[in-house]
Amino acid sequence: MIRRTALKAAIAAVIAGTLAMGVAHAADPIKIGAVAPKTGPLAAGAAITHWPNIQLWKHQVNERGGLKMKDGTRRLVEIIEYDDRTNPGETIKAVQRLATQDKVDFILAPYGSGLNLAAAPIYAKYGYPQITSTSITDKNAELTKRYPGIFFTLGTTTALANSVAEILAKLRADGKIGNKVAMVNVADAFGIELAEVARPIFKEAGLEIVYDKSYPLGTQDLSPIVKGAKASNPDAFVAWSYPPDTFGLTAQSKIVGLDVKAYYTAVATAFPMYAAKFGKSVNGNLGAGGVNHDTPEMKAYYAAHLKVTGKPADSWASPVMYATLQVLEQAIEAVGTDRKAVTDYVKKATFKTVMGPWKFTNQSIHDFWTVGQWQNGVFNGVSSTGLPGAKPVITKTGW
Repeated sequence: MIRRTALKAAIAAVIAGTLAMGVAHAADPIKIGAVAPKTGPLAAGAAITHWPNIQLWKHQVNERGGLKMKDGTRRLVEIIEYDDRTNPGETIKAVQRLATQDKVDFILAPYGSGLNLAAAPIYAKYGYPQITSTSITDKNAELTKRYPGIFFTLGTTTALANSVAEILAKLRADGKIGNKVAMVNVADAFGIELAEVARPIFKEAGLEIVYDKSYPLGTQDLSPIVKGAKASNPDAFVAWSYPPDTFGLTAQSKIVGLDVKAYYTAVATAFPMYAAKFGKSVNGNLGAGGVNHDTPEMKAYYAAHLKVTGKPADSWASPVMYATLQVLEQAIEAVGTDRKAVTDYVKKATFKTVMGPWKFTNQSIHDFWTVGQWQNGVFNGVSSTGLPGAKPVITKTGW
């Protein structure tokens, strides 16, 4: 009896120890680094598009017990955040720190084209996949050859410029506007490349650029830019702008009366606060991006985003950012935390995302929204490179 009791106790102790080890293993979190502006000129944009989606994804993953690994265990997600202050040097230092000191399993891509391009060599050096959601460039082919772990999801500068030119050319052909365009751009990687690409595209489309001006990132007073645009007597206004200047340009356009029937600003036009700030006066305003709000997946995403973060998501890069997190999640659950294996899996697999099915070709997504428009309080996609659900373009009828 004593021997049987002792044996049972020993077996129970072994089982308890095994279970304790299993619980500890399951509770060991996957550490993920995140670097993006919390201060500086791009902080407001990151606060809309970047950080809330990380919050939403972490909440959803951990609420269901963590990522489900191949061995059947679940691992929670831990996010380690750094503010790069909208400074490429700080982005690089933060990524290096995450890799060498924090020793995180993965590092999410930074916010914005310039910061992504600045940090790409560091991601490559330490073997981290860099699945971008806010980087737009025509150098995708060149960059993916140089950096085997970088992925692009938001589009290319040529596609964005082509779509804007096509919309303006059609409005002109329909007799709704003339062919004179005032074009301005922020002097950052994003704005400079788009302006360079747009010049020949607009000319080929029969559009005449009558005003062409750039301004530094972080410019506070944009009234001289807008006054110069108005003085050129344009039929359309196009700004390759970042969030602070999108708001600043729009405010000044209302003040000085830049009254055109085709008005385009780029990043942040899709932000809910853009319409909240300017109200019905932005009806008909065109901007970068757009989404199809009518899909069940998109409706569920917007509802969850608002519930968890307390903030409405924007109608362009927000769902794209969330989709990149879905890609990372599905890759980790499929192959584990080996970064090379995850990178290889992302290159080959098809992913179920809020944006629809995603399959990377040469490390890029080729079906994406290019132009959206505010229409009766909703920022709808009106042009894409192959996505369904585009709404017809309407003309702007003043401020």
